[in-house]
Amino acid sequence: MKFVALRSRGGDYMVVASNIAYLRAHENDQTKIGLVGGDSILVATNVKDTAAAILADQASIGREPSSQAASAGCSRQTEARPS
Repeated sequence: MKFVALRSRGGDYMVVASNIAYLRAHENDQTKIGLVGGDSILVATNVKDTAAAILADQASIGREPSSQAASAGCSRQTEARPS
């Protein structure tokens, strides 16, 4: 399963890419995303940028910035690099 991070004005979404049925231009340069099962969500990017985010070949799940990892209780070991 590939998750896609989508920004919205009311809060962000993590959507399973294979559950997206359609993209439709909406007012104020937003995009309505139809989901399998009949529900839809409204995101804060235009159709072209939304499609690019969905089709991008990058893993958006499972990666978290080191500051979030520390606050989530994750520990990461780093090696000291010589200057």
